[in-house]
Amino acid sequence: MQRQYNSSLYERLALSRNKDEVMRLAQQGNVIEKSTDIVKQPTVLEFLGLEEQAKYSETDMESAIINKLQKFLLELGKGYLFEVRQKRFTYDEENFYVDLVFYNRLLRCYVLIDLKIDKLTHQDLGQMQMYVNYYD
Repeated sequence: MQRQYNSSLYERLALSRNKDEVMRLAQQGNVIEKSTDIVKQPTVLEFLGLEEQAKYSETDMESAIINKLQKFLLELGKGYLFEVRQKRFTYDEENFYVDLVFYNRLLRCYVLIDLKIDKLTHQDLGQMQMYVNYYD
């Protein structure tokens, strides 16, 4: 009940168009019926314990996630294994860094997380596609 309060279940219910699904998720958790059920959306990060600020940096979020990795893995869903943070790879003689790399043993695939605190841009999407292509 404390987790539901801290994750603003009441607000999510009030704002949701599908209240039954939100309640089912709160009561049963993430039940895997198809491959898309393995990745939880949205991911709630209240367990990081970050002090309330007007703005956070990606580095602050990454450090908090690493410090509370077990809880973060449980927040992602089932079957996740942590591989590396700031994974460096070189493309066209330029270095790029993926913020967090996980492996999902149930899906048998890599999960790449590139943290963004600002509005998502087309450049960000292109960069993430490059990361995915590299891992393919």
